[in-house]
Amino acid sequence: MQEQPAHLTHLDAEGKAHMVDVGAKAETQREAIARGTVQLQAATLDMILSGGIPKGDVLAVARVAGIMAAKRTPELIPLCHTLLLTHVAVDFRPVPPATLDGPLRVLEIEAVVRTRGQTGVEMEALTAVSVAALTIYDMCKAVDRAMRISDIRLAEKRGGRSGDVVLE
Repeated sequence: MQEQPAHLTHLDAEGKAHMVDVGAKAETQREAIARGTVQLQAATLDMILSGGIPKGDVLAVARVAGIMAAKRTPELIPLCHTLLLTHVAVDFRPVPPATLDGPLRVLEIEAVVRTRGQTGVEMEALTAVSVAALTIYDMCKAVDRAMRISDIRLAEKRGGRSGDVVLE
């Protein structure tokens, strides 16, 4: 794990929250990959994959919701910069049942976000995964209220002053 910075950049000398000034930073290619999971009943996952959820194509709607959320991150997270995103992808992967015990299944979510700019896109990737997971929950709650959203995390980041960081 990478060592934490000695100070929090979103706090000024008096401890007040402020937006970090990135004006002097060089523009570089930046990428962030975030992941998360939705745990659900096996029957619910089967319904999602076969198109049997009454509200429609769950993964298509969740993909679009995640992409839209990445683009709107500065409206949701107060101190995030508005960025011109050059790429947002949201994908899903069911974990094979043979790797799990019990009736629950896991649907993994991954978001990849890119920009060329003065600050990173970690928050955009994390927001994309979070909203995609919430969309899955919303579309499936009528058939499975026991779903659990978990493990939303930054998996990788590339570019910027700190360079490449691979966390998993």
